Amino acid sequence: MSEADQTLTDSLKWGENGLIPAVIQDAETKRVLTVAYMNPTSLRKTIETHETWFYSRSRQTLWHKGETSGNTQRVVSIEADCDGDSLLIQVEPSGPACHTGATSCFDENPIIEQDPSLASYEGILSRLETRVKDRERERPEGAYTTYLFEKGIDKILKKVGEETAEVIIAAKNRSASELRYEVADLMYHLMVLLREQNLPFAEVLSELNDRYQGR
Repeated sequence: MSEADQTLTDSLKWGENGLIPAVIQDAETKRVLTVAYMNPTSLRKTIETHETWFYSRSRQTLWHKGETSGNTQRVVSIEADCDGDSLLIQVEPSGPACHTGATSCFDENPIIEQDPSLASYEGILSRLETRVKDRERERPEGAYTTYLFEKGIDKILKKVGEETAEVIIAAKNRSASELRYEVADLMYHLMVLLREQNLPFAEVLSELNDRYQGR
């Protein structure tokens, strides 16, 4: 472990049980994948191997994420919060984070169902990006997104062009419902295109932010 990494470990506020909570986030989509606990040893192994290691409170032992399932998480960054008592770890997952097979441990257990019309733009787009990413990786038979990825870039670009034309037609027709539907189709196909090009949507948002800041 480097001197800087050792300084990070020493600066953290470990709980009475010697553990610290770690929020695991997809570095590309920003989706929270899971929350687990680390002790100094698991954090050190995470830093050294560039894959997530945790401490199981129930089994009282270290565990390497993906050791048996193959669904490892490559570490992109590790940050401590302002109080030094929790961690944010951004990763590139090689498969589902949850033992149920779900992408995130938060996918299937809502306490309060939010009205989709009230959900944040960023949250909706993040979920869409995650779904497209999962479809590309898993390629479920019969899924339209699977079909697009298997057909390749020419088919994806053709669909982007078609949907753009349909947006124009809807706008010319002055039909709000038609325009809403066609813009949603266009945004979906743009997400597929970004994924095919390996360009995270976060970089598009960053570009928009840079332009806004510059005006």
